[in-house]
Amino acid sequence: MLRGDRQARRNTSRGTSRRAIGKQLAAGRTARPAGKRGWGSCRQRIIVVLAGVLAGLCAATALLFVWPRQGMPARVDAIVMLNGPGDRLGTALGLAWAHRAPMLVIARGSRYWGQGSVCAPPIPRVKVSCFDPDPPTTRGEAEFAGRLARKYHWHTIVLVTTTPQDTRARLRMGRCFRGEIYVINAPLPASEWPGAIVYEWAATIKALFFQRSC
Repeated sequence: MLRGDRQARRNTSRGTSRRAIGKQLAAGRTARPAGKRGWGSCRQRIIVVLAGVLAGLCAATALLFVWPRQGMPARVDAIVMLNGPGDRLGTALGLAWAHRAPMLVIARGSRYWGQGSVCAPPIPRVKVSCFDPDPPTTRGEAEFAGRLARKYHWHTIVLVTTTPQDTRARLRMGRCFRGEIYVINAPLPASEWPGAIVYEWAATIKALFFQRSC
């Protein structure tokens, strides 16, 4: 009986050892997939964050540079055409010929201006004036228009620009003119939109954080 008991205990001990070894091996096998799952979960979170950032960037681009608010009342104190691409001169002259304002101010002085020394054709009952901004940038245009606004006591103006520049034009002009600002956007060729949007992102960030004065 004693010999049989000892044999039974040895068999039981062997079975227990085998089960313990089996558990250790199983734990080792499951540890590696857990690590893989951890990396996969981290990668998924990164993808979700990047997708959120991209969606936010697209929404901001659409709001600021593709579909900004537009419109103007029937009459304003002045039409101010900012220099740049697109049919700005035709749009500004159309507003002046419709007598939407008693004064038309045209910025020139950059590579986009192709009129030479001629400002614009005379328009009955509209004072037409051209200027070369210094510096020849939107900031220089806003500074000059702000001085004219104080001289002529303007309360409302409409800026003629293109859609991508709309938001930055309002921002720059709003620092130099305290009245109501409206914007009418001239057509811009489709091929110029991508470059214009990239440029406006950089220029708007510059205006927001590095050139905050008029």
